Amino acid sequence: MASEIEKLHREFLEYLEIERGASQRTIENYGPYLARFFEFAKIKTPSDITSDALREFRLWLNRQPARRGKDKLETISKKTQNYYMIALRMFLRYLSKREIPAMASDMIELAKQSERSLDLITPAELERLLDAPMGGDIKNLRDKAILEMLFSTGLRVGELCSLSRNLNANSEELSVRGKGGKVRVVFISERARAALKKYLSARKDMEEGLFVRVEETEKKTSTKNKKKYTGKEFGSLDRRSVERIVKHYATKAGIAKRVTPHVIRHSFATDLLQNGADIRSVQAMLGHASISTTQIYTHVTDKALREVHKKFHSRK
Repeated sequence: MASEIEKLHREFLEYLEIERGASQRTIENYGPYLARFFEFAKIKTPSDITSDALREFRLWLNRQPARRGKDKLETISKKTQNYYMIALRMFLRYLSKREIPAMASDMIELAKQSERSLDLITPAELERLLDAPMGGDIKNLRDKAILEMLFSTGLRVGELCSLSRNLNANSEELSVRGKGGKVRVVFISERARAALKKYLSARKDMEEGLFVRVEETEKKTSTKNKKKYTGKEFGSLDRRSVERIVKHYATKAGIAKRVTPHVIRHSFATDLLQNGADIRSVQAMLGHASISTTQIYTHVTDKALREVHKKFHSRK
């Protein structure tokens, strides 16, 4: 028989899905985060969640190895540790909402993190990346459209993967559903629209997703036991597939840095700010709930400060 905390854990995840409309990824993350704490601290009931149990868990978590670096074993980052605390804080708020006696959620403080740094590529590197898919076959046309769409819209990779084939490739704007089920408008450049049209005109499948797998399928002939080309296999791309595509073309473009779809999203935001866009507009286009999230880009895009430095520094 499930313990009281296991039952509440399951009901909490159901609450996130049904009443809060949380994404599947959020639910998939919160479940293991909470389960790991409950198992470590031997939590059976809400009353077992105490400040002492939490302190011991945080100390243990802070010492857990994540991966081995060049010189030493690295522990779980403060950012990841905070994800555990955020999940637990949400769970405690849920208990409070149901008037179940438990530790107050505001007793949980997040660990202080070092200021976030941005992974950026230069405009020249970005241009080489966008031009890297050069063939006229459907795979190259798809990959070109993916790269152009990522830079034109600033979409998160999950948002890109959820796009429908039925979008209007002639339209300059598109409504997308982002984090927390919030809908926002993103804008499609002329280059991205042209790439989309070429890709869609080459599609012969019936898949509903906008970006799909294109893999040659082979099977052995019954007579000579040799491989014979039989056609192409389709199916919607997932996050990992898009990440691999971006990495492939970054390497092809001769970019030594690690390039991901999120790096292209960074390039989208910095490009807007460097060309004079206001930060509130960029916040809206990125789908950030808080302006503080968008403000990380201002450290590298403040043209006014750069011009002041250039004009007045070391003048003799």
